[in-house]
Amino acid sequence: MRVLTGDIGGTHARLAVVEIGHGRARVVSERSYSSQAASGLAPLVAGFLGGEPDRPASACFAIAGPVVDGRVAGTNLPWAVEARTLGSAIGIPGTRLINDFAAIGFGVAYLGPEALATLQPGVPEARGPIAVFGPGTGLGAGFLLREGDGYRVCASEGGHVTWAPRTADERVLQAFLAKRFGHVSCERVISGPGLVAIYESLTGRVDESAAISERALAGADPAACRALDLFVAAFGAAAGNLALTVLATAGVYLAGGIAPRIIARLCDGPFLEAFLGKGRLAGLLSRIPVHVVMSPDVGLLGAAAAAAGP
Repeated sequence: MRVLTGDIGGTHARLAVVEIGHGRARVVSERSYSSQAASGLAPLVAGFLGGEPDRPASACFAIAGPVVDGRVAGTNLPWAVEARTLGSAIGIPGTRLINDFAAIGFGVAYLGPEALATLQPGVPEARGPIAVFGPGTGLGAGFLLREGDGYRVCASEGGHVTWAPRTADERVLQAFLAKRFGHVSCERVISGPGLVAIYESLTGRVDESAAISERALAGADPAACRALDLFVAAFGAAAGNLALTVLATAGVYLAGGIAPRIIARLCDGPFLEAFLGKGRLAGLLSRIPVHVVMSPDVGLLGAAAAAAGP
């Protein structure tokens, strides 16, 4: 069957028609938009569907933010979405909204080995919990629990838990961010804006996160290298926290827009050292597989699985 899906982040909104069935899913057509430039989701969907000869009967949109009673006001979005109102506006009454990392949780089942880069193979437990985690414009989190023959996907707002600095450099960063924001969540550090803030705290200058990471990966800017190392270490420590919280013995999947772009530093930098740095539980964490999701379509595929239903 064909379903309408969307992966709606704080920066980009991707809409797609996905063919799904028999354990397989593929994107038939898709288009990206600026989330910040749009007046709402319904106009984007209407424009996208204008070019589709056959309107899908089901739709699901994955949105970065907590979905409560079919409504979400995205943490980094300029507008809110309500499922019933949206469904009426786009002519698909059964429209569903889910958290963006819940969509990634649904989408993990549709990823082949070629869509993953493994940081730590571990010793996976076939029926163990799974964690999904990663930075983009914000910091997403979720987990999957075994239920019968499959998994139950659980949304989370774990990216907004209080960040705990571990080193002298991180304590300096925490003080810098606390002066600006008061509460310093993990998302204030482990996100695109977080990398910008880290670099600013080190240099007093503001630059785009993509430019900072590019210079760091090229070894062209010592301050950018230091900023990216602080970012990666914080990312690893927080991923290890989530792995312990849900006891993710079947694996941790790192997703979002940033992880694939800095895969070289995740492989060779301080990520795993920080992930494993949990004292007496380091041995347990060494058995947990850690993968980076390299496919940009995982959220669309997961939203398609949610739209298709059981």
